[in-house]
Amino acid sequence: MDFRISEEDSRLQRRCRELAADFATRSAEHDRAASHPIENYRRLRDEGFVELNVPKEWGGAGVGLLGHTLAFEALGAGCPSTALAFNMHASVVMPVMLSAEVATPEKRHLADLVVRQRKLIAGNFSEPGTTSLIGERPLAARARRVDGGYSITGRKMFASMLEAADYCMVMAYPEGATGANAGILLLVPRDAAGRKVDANWDTLGMRATRSDSLILDECVVPESAVVFRSDDIRPFRLAHLNWFWGSYTAVYLGVAAAAYDEVRRVVTARQPAGYAQPLAFHPDVRRAVAVMSADLEAARLVTYHSAWLSDTEGPTPATTAALYRAKYVVGEAASRITRSALTLAGAHGIFRGSRLEQLFRDAALAPLHPPPSDFCLYNMGLYELGLDPSDLLPPLKPL
Repeated sequence: MDFRISEEDSRLQRRCRELAADFATRSAEHDRAASHPIENYRRLRDEGFVELNVPKEWGGAGVGLLGHTLAFEALGAGCPSTALAFNMHASVVMPVMLSAEVATPEKRHLADLVVRQRKLIAGNFSEPGTTSLIGERPLAARARRVDGGYSITGRKMFASMLEAADYCMVMAYPEGATGANAGILLLVPRDAAGRKVDANWDTLGMRATRSDSLILDECVVPESAVVFRSDDIRPFRLAHLNWFWGSYTAVYLGVAAAAYDEVRRVVTARQPAGYAQPLAFHPDVRRAVAVMSADLEAARLVTYHSAWLSDTEGPTPATTAALYRAKYVVGEAASRITRSALTLAGAHGIFRGSRLEQLFRDAALAPLHPPPSDFCLYNMGLYELGLDPSDLLPPLKPL
């Protein structure tokens, strides 16, 4: 097994660490206000991150999932919300650009938007009636054919950076389809008539992602807005889950790394009154930091390996299991590391504005960010035991 980091990916990682240092200076401000970090998105756009992963044959830099993982781990350590929201662009653009199911004209159109025009694409597949714990996602939003295009009606949820992006890639059910799993992807421009935002994102963590709800009321888009349509969208989603959700794992790894670095800074700098040494010399502190180090490094290696498998083997069962494993391990590690860091920092660390307090809240979302920890374990168990999902009973009684 050889998943060494290339010099190209190392340079990208160093660039992202420099960007993260800048983003970190504004992270608390955007967290407090739950405001779009527009200046961060602008800089990422200027630095070429909108076309970072687009294949070279389409004019992009062609960075694979391992390079992307290194980059977004670093960015996530600076401003978690910026990294998490901006990653949505890659998570919806890359499946389209890589899929053999998507026709060349649609790929060419998307590549033109992203590479030549440097448009930022958000994505919105989730709806109020779905749950990531089960994984099935029936679509209530409808796309109806009209003269020259489609009219979309429905309510979508969890649309990160919705008001900052130029387009939102929406998944809807095509009216007239006969299969329960049919779907259509359409690009909805920010200024489209019939589109509005319900600014309901007032959450515990990742507040500056502004993952608000999108309301579409007879929102008409042209035929050229169609990116992909299928009578069964499931194979498309399964083949590209490395980007659809696997690309988010690195951000939470960055949150854990940032908490680890910050707590080491705090316990090294803080010297209690009446003592000749800082808190770092306390045996309990040393032990806790050692446990955090082991936890972090294990999560990092599992994540890097899953990305390397994705780049080298594609969507094999082993790759899919590795991506679920990485998401589970990172989600749990981020929660443990940030909680331990907050405990070591003591009461001084729980105030608003504390770096550790913010990282603790951001990491709280890691185990429940799709796919949540229990769903990851469910799928890992199927793989490890060689079970066919069709042989299992449904987790809940269906209607």
